[in-house]
Amino acid sequence: MSEEKSAVPAWEQRFRAARVSLPDWAEDAPERALYVSNASGTYEVYAWDRVTDTHRRVTDRPNGTTDAELSPDGEWIWWFDDNDGDEFGIWRRRPFAARPEGADGPTGPDEEAVPGLAPSYEAGLALGRDGTVVVGRSTDEGGTTLHLRRPGADRAVEIYRHAEYGGVGDLSHDSTLLAIDHTEHGDAMHGAIRVVRLPVDGDAVSTVAELDEVTGCDEPRGVACLGFAPLDGDTRLLVAHQRTGRWEPMIWDVATGVETALVLRDEQGRELPGDLSAQWRPDARSLLIEHEYEARSELFSYALGEGVLTRLETPRGTVGGATPRPDGTVEFLWSSAAEPSAVRSTAGTVVLRAPGAVPPGSVPVEDVWVDGPGGRVHALVQRPAGAGDGPFPTVFEVHGGPTHHDSDSFAAGPAAWLDHGFAVVRVNYRGSTGYGQAWTDALRERVGLIELEDIAAVREWAVASGLADPARLVLSGGSWGGYLTLLGLGTQPELWSLGIAAVPVADYLTAYGDEMEALKAIDRTLFGGTPEEVPERWTASSPLTYVEQVRVPVYISAGVNDPRCPIQQIDNYVERLEQLGKPHEVYRYDAGHGSLVVDERIKQLRLEIEFVRRHLGGAAVGENRAGTEK
Repeated sequence: MSEEKSAVPAWEQRFRAARVSLPDWAEDAPERALYVSNASGTYEVYAWDRVTDTHRRVTDRPNGTTDAELSPDGEWIWWFDDNDGDEFGIWRRRPFAARPEGADGPTGPDEEAVPGLAPSYEAGLALGRDGTVVVGRSTDEGGTTLHLRRPGADRAVEIYRHAEYGGVGDLSHDSTLLAIDHTEHGDAMHGAIRVVRLPVDGDAVSTVAELDEVTGCDEPRGVACLGFAPLDGDTRLLVAHQRTGRWEPMIWDVATGVETALVLRDEQGRELPGDLSAQWRPDARSLLIEHEYEARSELFSYALGEGVLTRLETPRGTVGGATPRPDGTVEFLWSSAAEPSAVRSTAGTVVLRAPGAVPPGSVPVEDVWVDGPGGRVHALVQRPAGAGDGPFPTVFEVHGGPTHHDSDSFAAGPAAWLDHGFAVVRVNYRGSTGYGQAWTDALRERVGLIELEDIAAVREWAVASGLADPARLVLSGGSWGGYLTLLGLGTQPELWSLGIAAVPVADYLTAYGDEMEALKAIDRTLFGGTPEEVPERWTASSPLTYVEQVRVPVYISAGVNDPRCPIQQIDNYVERLEQLGKPHEVYRYDAGHGSLVVDERIKQLRLEIEFVRRHLGGAAVGENRAGTEK
C-alpha cells in the first residue's frame, strides 16, 4: 500500500472502498445482469455483460440510484427516478446495449417507461416475458393502485385500488396471473395474498385464489408472495407463511388450492431453527432455501421430488442475498463483521468484487444473551482490537426497522467506532426479525418503550460485565434507531452520556401526518389505531413528550427530502431543545432517508466523531489507527 493510501484512516478507507450488490440477471438472457455500486463515489446502477466481462455505469444522478430491474429478455434496464431521495417518482427505462468500448455512463436517452402514470411512491414492478408490465403505485390520496399495460397497448389501465397498503407480488411465467400482496384487512404487519387472472382483450380482472390468515383469525399470521414457478402454465406459487410461529416456505397451487408443506430438516434429521425463505431454481424442480438464525444465515438446496435438503457451503457470517443460476450454481453476497463483502459462488470462486483496493477488515462479533423483561435478548458485541479488557467507552448502535435485525455482517459505521477505541453493542430488541413471530409481534401499543427495556437490560449487562464505562455511553441509531435514541434520552436520561440520532422520528404525531402512506399503515398497526383513536399511546411513545427530561447533549442529522422521517417533525423537536436551552447540534443535508453519496456519508460520520470528542473529551475518542488490512 502506498504512503498516500495508508495516510487515509482505516475507517475512511472502508467508506471509500467500492462495493457491489448481488447481481440480478435477466431470466431469458442470464449473461446480462445489473448491480448497484458506489465505484463512482455515489451508489448507482451498473450493467454487466458476463460474456465479455464488461461493466458499465448506466445511471448518473447527484443523489444516486438504487432501484432498478432488467427485463426478462435483457434488452431494457428499468430504473426508478425520484427527486433527490424523496422516493416519489416514475419508472424510466433505457437499452442495455453497450456503448463503444471504454465509454461509461448512460446509453442513449431515457424514456418514460409507462407514459401516463403520475409520480408516486413505488409499490412493486413486474415485467413479463411477453412484454406485459404491472406497475404498483402508492400515494397519500389514492392508497395503493396497480396498473397493467399489455404488449402493444399505448397506455396502462388500473386493475386494483385499495386505501390500505399493498403491492405487486409476482407475475406468472406466461403473464396470465398476478399475485398481489395486500393488507386490506388493516393489519400492515401481517400481509395477505390475492391471485387474479389478468384481462385480455377487454376482459375484467377475475380473482383466482385468496390466502388471508388475518381476517377472522384470533392469532394473525402473515403470508407473502415469493414467486410463481418459472414455467409456462405452471400455477404453483411459492409462499412464505407464519403458521408455525416463524417464517417458512410452502407451495400453493393457486388453480387447485392444494398446499404443499415443505419438510426442511438438516442432514441429521433435525428441524432448522429460525426463519426460512425460498426461491425457485430455474428448473422448477428444486428450491434454494435461505436459513436465518441468531443473526447469521446459510443456504440449502431442496429437491422437491425427493424431499431432500442439501447444505451449500458458505462461510460463517451473513448471506446478504442469493440467486440460483441456470448452470446449477448459486451466487451469493457474503460478509461477516470482520470481513468485507464479495459476491461468491457455491463453485468456490469470488464471482464479483468491486474494483480497487479491498477495504480494511474489522473485528469479529461476540454473541451475548441477556435476560430481559420479555425474554432472552440477543446482542452482538465488538471490542476494540488490542485495547485490553475494558471498560471501554461504548456505542450502543440501535438498528432501524423496527422489523429488521442486526447481523454478523460487515458495516463501516461500527468499524469506525472500534477504530476510535469504542466498544460497539447492537441489540436485537423485541420487534426485531429472525427470532420468531412472537418476538417481532411483541412490539405493540407501547411502541418504542418496549425496545428500550431490552436495550436497558443489555446496557446493565455491559456495565456489570466490565465491558462498558457507565460514564461514557453513547446511544446512537438511524431511522427507527434514531427514534429510539431520542426516546431513550428522554425516558432513560440517567443511562446515557450522549445521543446521536440520524433521520429519526422526533415528534410522532407530526411525523404521522407528513410521512408516506405505507408507513402510516404500519404505525396504525403498531399503535392499534390512529392518533385520534388512541392519542395516549402516541403521546407516550413520542420523543417530543420527554424532551424536558433530556440531560445530555444530542446530535441530530436529517435529510430535508425524507418521506419516512420528514423534516418538519425534526424541526419541532429541535425548536423545543432550543427553547429549553438543551445542548444539541443539528446537521441537515440535501437528500432523503440517508445519503447515497460516499463523501456525504464520510462527512456525517466525521461530524459525529467530532461531536463525541467535544463532549466526552479527547481521551475518550482515540486517534485513527491503521486498521486491519485484508
